[in-house]
Amino acid sequence: MPEGDTVWNTARVLEKALTGEVLTGSDFRVPRLATTDLTGWTVAESASRGKHLLLRLTRDGRPPHTLHSHLRMDGAWRAYAPRERWTGRPAHLIRVVLRTARSVAVGYHLHEVTLIPTAEEDRLVGHLGPDLLGADWDPAEAVRRIAAKPSATIAEALLDQRNLAGVGNLYKAETLFLRGLWPWTPVDEVTDLAGTVELAQKLVASNRGRWTQTTTGSLRRGETNYVYGRRAQPCRRCATAIRKAEQDERVTYWCPRCQPEP
Repeated sequence: MPEGDTVWNTARVLEKALTGEVLTGSDFRVPRLATTDLTGWTVAESASRGKHLLLRLTRDGRPPHTLHSHLRMDGAWRAYAPRERWTGRPAHLIRVVLRTARSVAVGYHLHEVTLIPTAEEDRLVGHLGPDLLGADWDPAEAVRRIAAKPSATIAEALLDQRNLAGVGNLYKAETLFLRGLWPWTPVDEVTDLAGTVELAQKLVASNRGRWTQTTTGSLRRGETNYVYGRRAQPCRRCATAIRKAEQDERVTYWCPRCQPEP
């Protein structure tokens, strides 16, 4: 599930594989960049901003550029040794290939692949709220943005990347369970917005540096979450069956006893 922590971890994979290296070849399998050749460019930095990946490139005599991509629900980057077989995803899903002398980075099922001058990055990510895993994380600003739309549901507010960048469906559901909040609660009826925002950040940050996303503290399969993905299974607190429903074109999970409707 590519949420803020997954994207941050992916940026670290690309950082290890590419940063400081000169590109010896590139292959873009998206119409907009089909004829683009980044050979000779140096990968200066691999960064994440919420759910967005930013590869910053430099080359003498030219302004720095940024290769932007978004993982959405099913995108992924993988790094391989130069002669290693590419495994893990079907070849028809490959969208970007970046080669250096010591590694090959392959982007599968990427979305919104764009190459822009680095000075124009704000066009793509400037609308985002504070990044839960970034140096700009500001819980007070996130609370202010959420509170500005008091009639929105708290679930919708947490997923809105303009409020805070990095929460997805998993962390939304788990945060609301731990706070005892019914997902359809209006923002102006949440008594402790600051506590909710701070918990969301702690949950996302707790999985930085590992691929298994856990909110319970257990890394065992089937024990990693409280409610997410557990429809009809017993609540870990009260044994009530976990429920699942559509909400704002997404699904949500909750315990009707631990998260009662007001």
